[in-house]
Amino acid sequence: MPKWSDYKKVSQERGSLAFELFVVESTPAVAPEELQKILPDHLGYQNKMEQEGKLFLAGPMSDDTGEEMQGTGMIVYRAASMEDARAITEADPMHARGGRTYKLRKWLVNEGSLTIKVGLSTDRTELG
Repeated sequence: MPKWSDYKKVSQERGSLAFELFVVESTPAVAPEELQKILPDHLGYQNKMEQEGKLFLAGPMSDDTGEEMQGTGMIVYRAASMEDARAITEADPMHARGGRTYKLRKWLVNEGSLTIKVGLSTDRTELG
């Protein structure tokens, strides 16, 4: 496999978006009751990261069947480097207090589409 930086360069040269983000797979490390105690601070932190423009997307993931909650979450951050992304991730109360463990990876967004609908008079937005 090529080095990440080499692959990113090739992606850019072929005209792909090559938009680099950082993906956190966050997995519960304690009982659900303990997670609930940390949840308000975690959500506050996520809100702060969103306000600062660092949080791109976040939310829970299902189990492999798509039918059950398993408690795993995915968080996607904008950051200047892996070190910056790690610092953001480790400052999350869920990780800082040991409620969750995490895996951090770079993600290179190359293809896809995004639809955003904004209702100016209704003050409604839709993401699809």
